[in-house]
Amino acid sequence: MSATLDIRLKRANKVYHEAEVVAGVVVILSKEAVQHQGITLTMEGVVNLQLSSKSVGVFEAFYNSVKPIQLITSNIEVVKPGKVPGGKTEIPFEFPLQVKSNKVLYETYHGVFVNIQYTLRCDMKRSLLAKDLSKTCEFIVHCQPQKAKLQPSPVDFTITPETLQNVRERGSLPKFLIRGHLDATNCVITQPLTGELVVESSEVPIKSIELQLVRVETCGCAEGYARDATEIQNIQIAEGDVCHGLPIPIYMVFPRLFTCPTLETTNFKVEFEVNVVIVLHDDHLITENFPLKLCRV
Repeated sequence: MSATLDIRLKRANKVYHEAEVVAGVVVILSKEAVQHQGITLTMEGVVNLQLSSKSVGVFEAFYNSVKPIQLITSNIEVVKPGKVPGGKTEIPFEFPLQVKSNKVLYETYHGVFVNIQYTLRCDMKRSLLAKDLSKTCEFIVHCQPQKAKLQPSPVDFTITPETLQNVRERGSLPKFLIRGHLDATNCVITQPLTGELVVESSEVPIKSIELQLVRVETCGCAEGYARDATEIQNIQIAEGDVCHGLPIPIYMVFPRLFTCPTLETTNFKVEFEVNVVIVLHDDHLITENFPLKLCRV
């Protein structure tokens, strides 16, 4: 006698804001009637912090600061112990998205060293002989949009051998001149990053021009911080030796879940940067880095 449990949310996109009600139905499917010891729903919001391998062992104090941070945890009984009839049973539920007294609801974010996740778990307790049933469903929390109007902060850039940092032998570099601009580094997370790039001149043919979106995750406490940058996505905007003097559009959409509004708290930070990467045919790699501030308006 097998029974299955499922959670279906009313909102197809599963996006909720603080103080809203998460509503849906618990669906039970079984051929015959099912005896149970009660059905409960648990809502959880957790920030999981993890240390990169290079930071482990550096700070003993870290081990206390990287415990999971509970943002929400609440429990409701959906059905008291009893019997569910055979067939398909739908039990509606409503769960207010209320945060613990002094906590803040951060936006859902899936990172490498910082993970912010919200889940609903349904448990059906059963007698000793039958196996308990459990089902988990993730929903997405967006922070409240900012009321203030966002001031775009355009950035013009010029890349030449002279402007590069971290160069060992500047004399051995081929000559090149690349100009461009980003329309804004204060970005609205739901809108693309845009701009333009022009190769004015280059002694060595160009192999590829790429845009690299990077997350910078910081975990730590007063004793010290572990800061790690990892790539989220890489988009090629030009291939081969492009025409000189031709404007190349820069266009990048911020991926959902892997980005969130720039976040800074006492125990962790999530920041974003974009790299403009030019690969030359002799495999020289030229990188220009721009910090971004993401927000929701």
